[in-house]
Order: sequence, then C-alpha cells, then structure tokens
Amino acid sequence: MSTLFSSTRVGAIEVANRVVMAPLTRNRAPEGIPTALMAEYYAQRADPVTGAGLIVSEATAISPQAQGYADVPGLYGTEQLDGWKKVTQAVHAQGGKIVCQLWHVGRVSHHLLQPHNADPVAPSPIRAETKTYLIDKDGSGHFVPTSLPRALHRHEIPPIVHDYAAAARNAVKSAGFDGVEIHGANGYLLDQFLKTGANQRTDDYGGSIRNRARLMLEVTRAVVDAVGHDRVGIRLSPVTPANDIVDADPQPLFDYLLRQLAPLGLAYVHVIEGATGGPREVEGRPFDYAKAKQAYRDAGGRGAWMVNNGYDPRLAEDAIESGRADLVAFGKAFICMPDLTERIRRGGPFQGLDKATMYGGGAKGYTDYPALAD
Repeated sequence: MSTLFSSTRVGAIEVANRVVMAPLTRNRAPEGIPTALMAEYYAQRADPVTGAGLIVSEATAISPQAQGYADVPGLYGTEQLDGWKKVTQAVHAQGGKIVCQLWHVGRVSHHLLQPHNADPVAPSPIRAETKTYLIDKDGSGHFVPTSLPRALHRHEIPPIVHDYAAAARNAVKSAGFDGVEIHGANGYLLDQFLKTGANQRTDDYGGSIRNRARLMLEVTRAVVDAVGHDRVGIRLSPVTPANDIVDADPQPLFDYLLRQLAPLGLAYVHVIEGATGGPREVEGRPFDYAKAKQAYRDAGGRGAWMVNNGYDPRLAEDAIESGRADLVAFGKAFICMPDLTERIRRGGPFQGLDKATMYGGGAKGYTDYPALAD
C-alpha cells in the first residue's frame, strides 16, 4: 500500500515522497528576475526526506503581456533564465525536484503592469472583480482593482500558444527545471477561455464546450511538443470562484477536458478541490471529482492525480492510502514549515504563518522560519 512517504514516478520525474509544494506567489523577483534569496527559499524546502518530493514553482509569466502582479518572475529574458538556473541548481544540490508553473494572467492584471501601459487581454472585455498587486516607488506594496481588459483578436491567439511553448523550452532546456506545469486554474487566461463567466466569444474559441476548451488543449499540445509529454503537468480548478471566475455547468466541461487531455500522456493532473484557499465544498457549485478522474482514466489518462486545497495530514494520508490520489499538494503550510514532510511524519509540531509577510519584502517571513531541531 502506498503512503504519503512512498516514492513514486511522476512522468519522467522520480520523487522521494508524495508531498508536493504547491505554487505560491511571493512577489520577491524585482523586474521579474529570480534572486539568490529565492534560491535559498526553494532549497530550504527541497530536501527529499524532510521537504517536498516535488516542488511546483511560483507562477511564472510566459511573456511581458502575461504579467499580472508586481515583482513576479518571468521566463522570457536572459537574466530571468539565469536567475532561475541558480534556483534549480540549489534545489538539485539538495536532491530535490522542481517544475515551473507557466502563467498568463489574462484579465487579472493592471495597465501599469502591461507593456506600454496597454489594457490587459482576455477572451471577452469583462472586468474581473478582483484585485492585483502593485509596488510603489518607495517599495511599499498594495492591492488595487484590476483594469478593464480588451478581447483578444483571433490572430493574436496563436502567438500566445507559441509563448507557452517557448517558455516551456526555456524552463527545461535553459533554466534546468525538471518539467513544467501549465496554469489552467484560478481564473487566469486559460481558465477564462474555458468558463462561461469570462468567455462570451462567438468565434471558434467561444460558445460550446469544445470551443471553450480549444485554447487550453492547443497550449497543452504545444507544450508537450516542446519538452515531452512526461515532463508536463496541468493545474485545473473546476469550481473555484477565485478571481471572479464561474462556469454555468462545470461537470460536463471538465469531464470533456480531461477526456481530451488523457491521450497526451501528461506527467500529472493537479486539481484544486473547491474554492482555492477556502472551503472544499463551494455552495451552489457541486462537483464530482471522482467522476472527473474516472473520465480521465477511462480515456487512457495515466498521469499522476494530484489533489490540493484544505488537506491536513490525516486527509492527505487517507487520499494516498485509499488510492484516491497519487500526490497531495500543500501551499501555505510550506511557507512557514520548510520541513513540512518531516513534521507530518513526526505528528508535529506545526507552526503558524505570518500573513503580513506573504507578498513582497525580503527574508522576513520567507527564509527565516525555523526548522525542526535534530
């Protein structure tokens, strides 16, 4: 019987345990360039015994247009790739494994973060009723409402698919990541195309389930072609309300999407259950995750099934031992407990999170959380 501490294979990646560090935006990459402090942060969590079997990096912009928050890293500039290479080298020196999450925020942005102060782009010109993060000249950060986006023209979509593929190649072949995760969740661009609340297009990228899933599938195929199917994962969030996203009927939408993803031979599927960072059941939005997983398996999907959201050690252990999941991702717990896996193994002690230091800043609340004494 598999346990949370059993080794396994995730596509081409051998991992020492089933505990995954989820992607966590921390806004500590000025001008989009990963720093030495970031390398230290990830290395602290990379020990294959005490830390994550697999680390998923913070969401990383695939292009300047893809940026939606201040001081988040990118994958399109030489200095960015050099910075990420130092991060992956630090993780690998600890014996860890790390994949890079590929991100285009779509409408969840602000014109001050866009090239030439342009409007953010989206499937349709519908503002996301949410906020993004800006940093003033004095270094202080604050949250502001997103800007009204403009709808992407049909001819602008293929270059975005190309940007995803180029970013994937940069991540694996230049920066040294073990693989990539496509961010198809939490109300960002691919999720916006997928769901009716953000997509009111009438062309072949809107309307039917098949059309709304088209961009996510095109991107996934392009990324698979760029770096190999066994180094690609995808993150999905069927019912989260994060960033003002909603779909009128998510079950058939995600059952269809997973059936189409299955033949691509992905390393894993990463599913956020419920509201991201919130309740595991979303009122008025029922969803059968077991049914969706079965649709994926019935269509030939063999990638690892990763679950996320609200898992404590008991729930995580049950998910693995029952076979309901192959991997369990933890987010905020890995911020304040770099040695989370060892703490779970020992039954504690568990320590709390300083929420005031989550976004922006330096070492405080980032690399100064104490580890367990030997």
